[in-house]
Amino acid sequence: MIVKQYVKNFENMGLGMFVHFGLYSLIGHGEWVKFLERIPDGTYDKLTERFNPKKTWALELAETAKEAGCGYITITSRHHDGFSLYDTCGLSDFDAPHSLCGRDLIGEFTDACRKYDIKPFFYHTLLDWHEKSYKEDFKAYLSYLRKSVEVLCRNYGKIGGIWFDGMWDRPNDDWEEDTLYGLIRKYQPEAMIINNTGLSARGALGHIELDSVTFERGNPKPINLEDSPKYIASEMCEVMNDCWGYGESDINYKSPALLIEEMVLCRRTRANFLMNTGPLPDGSLRTLDKGVFELIGKWTSVFGDAFRFAVPTVKASVLSPEKNFVLEKDGCLYVFCFGLPTVADPNVSVHTGSDFDVKIKINGYNCDNLKITAIDTGNVLSYDFRDGVLTVHGIPFAFGGNLVVRVIKIENGGKDNG
Repeated sequence: MIVKQYVKNFENMGLGMFVHFGLYSLIGHGEWVKFLERIPDGTYDKLTERFNPKKTWALELAETAKEAGCGYITITSRHHDGFSLYDTCGLSDFDAPHSLCGRDLIGEFTDACRKYDIKPFFYHTLLDWHEKSYKEDFKAYLSYLRKSVEVLCRNYGKIGGIWFDGMWDRPNDDWEEDTLYGLIRKYQPEAMIINNTGLSARGALGHIELDSVTFERGNPKPINLEDSPKYIASEMCEVMNDCWGYGESDINYKSPALLIEEMVLCRRTRANFLMNTGPLPDGSLRTLDKGVFELIGKWTSVFGDAFRFAVPTVKASVLSPEKNFVLEKDGCLYVFCFGLPTVADPNVSVHTGSDFDVKIKINGYNCDNLKITAIDTGNVLSYDFRDGVLTVHGIPFAFGGNLVVRVIKIENGGKDNG
């Protein structure tokens, strides 16, 4: 099996920021507003006369992503409404340089990403509600699509990848994928090529040139690569509320704790977590969105090394609690522990004991002389080892320090037995 280094580099980033930003942000009813509310082209197109993100939007976005521990940002260079944030170089006047702002926003975005050492990825729609050839002359549309993608591949330096979406809209048509992906390889040979399978086909393998499967808002599962000639990564994209683009009245937010748990659970199968935000019309983030990324950053700043680089292992598996899992890095085991309570004085906490244990089945790991540490506090934890089962004691959080998921590090005192 061929393993491409750029695919492993992508997998090792672990966390990315997804950004849905465009004309629809001005309406504040989500990214599908044109379709769902049946807004005529003439009415919708006039939004370009008001579209004017502030000059610092991209820098603020990249800074937030960096502080959260994101290795990459995937932004909607063109969404289903057909409006492009980049200079389409004459292919269309339905783009940012022809809007009120008069600027190439993807150019600003890639510059900001490089300032903060973040890989820029371009989401690019495959379906298009604006381009008439999509319905009237599909072959001509595919030519337009490829020319658009070529602009992205040629004009913005080395990129992290292209993230396609919308092939599910015409599942029985020939999208000429060989030609499309070959074009990307010509200009960006180390760019990740991802084609979202949507809500209906999570984790499905596709064209051989694709480098990652997707799990849109779904729990990633191991993918079967037995018959695949190359290694393929996986990624789960998630939304904070219900809309991907800005929804002014969408306050159905998931808790930061739930999102952190989802993020961590992705790593059981080495899937990346792509956390979405829908910027306001001026390109800035809602206070709550920015706050969620700040809290994610508190977690990754403590446990990020194990989160990014530890891999699944056959040397150990968690017996209980069931949600916990074990990864391995440099000969050490890392146990990701969920649902731990905060313990304190009975007048301030409902939990007062310290005997919250995790039981781990050991297979081929030397347990003669272990050092087990809570990474966030540095505290050394006690343990018992009997009949191949390692029981680690005393792992709840102290008052004022609940990080949602705790990672404990197990180091052995000698060579493995396996």
